Amino acid sequence: MTGLLPAALLAALLDRLLGEPSRWHPLVGFGRWAQYLEQRLNRHNSILRGALAWALAVLPFTVLAYWLASWPVLGWVFAVLCLYVCLGGQSLTAHARPIAKALQRKNLPLAREWVGRIVSRDTRQLSEEGIAKATVESVLENGSDALFAALFWFLLLGAPGVVLYRLSNTLDAMWGYRTPRFLLFGRVAARMDDVLNYLPARLVALSYCLCGDAGSGWRSWRTQAAAWDSPNAGPVMAAGAGALQLQLGGAAVYHGESVTRPTLGLGAAPRAQDILRALQLVRRSLRVWLLLILLVWIFSHA
Repeated sequence: MTGLLPAALLAALLDRLLGEPSRWHPLVGFGRWAQYLEQRLNRHNSILRGALAWALAVLPFTVLAYWLASWPVLGWVFAVLCLYVCLGGQSLTAHARPIAKALQRKNLPLAREWVGRIVSRDTRQLSEEGIAKATVESVLENGSDALFAALFWFLLLGAPGVVLYRLSNTLDAMWGYRTPRFLLFGRVAARMDDVLNYLPARLVALSYCLCGDAGSGWRSWRTQAAAWDSPNAGPVMAAGAGALQLQLGGAAVYHGESVTRPTLGLGAAPRAQDILRALQLVRRSLRVWLLLILLVWIFSHA
């Protein structure tokens, strides 16, 4: 455990300084492998085939990570690099900040193009408010998924833990849709992601409350999260919306269908500057996590 603590700190530093790899990103290669499996196995939209595809996509790489992490010295270096490529802190900023800048310049076409890269909803007709809302929701939820949950599973199980989590989360993003093609095939991927995110999501919701308006964040989490369709996105987004004193949720278009989602948070609808405030909330929460990791490491050697 003590070796994982400095590894986590170093990986977070690498993410902060370098951002995600611009070329040869392992998750891009994994995405191609997952796409190949889906095309070969998803012919009858069956849960069993979806479970087989999930196992073939995730388990070999998890076992490989366990083996590589067991090497003396090099195993620790591998663990650092493994967490580094699984973290998405700087990537989150790199994708969200240009949207805020485009909105500040009243360039809605560019803002719609950018937000379309990070959300699954239809962005072609979004207003300034709709773009800002979609971006803030993505920052809060993806901050939990791509940053804090990866740290959580790394600290708990090391390199194989973060590989298991990150690949499962990627499959949920690719297959976890309630569409005719993925309703059954993607069910195992969606449920595995729900299970793996259950504890991290609630720790993130607590972090958002502590690093923002705690009272509003807690009330929103307690009273609104259960109405959201995702058991993990609900607490994260409700707490984040309350902590920022913003109102999220409402109508959105997914796969050509208009969906009315429950309201989360309170206060005004998001604007361009609120995207930057959401990023600040995620960064403050990350600093709290890293400070706790540092303190545990120091006291474990005292």
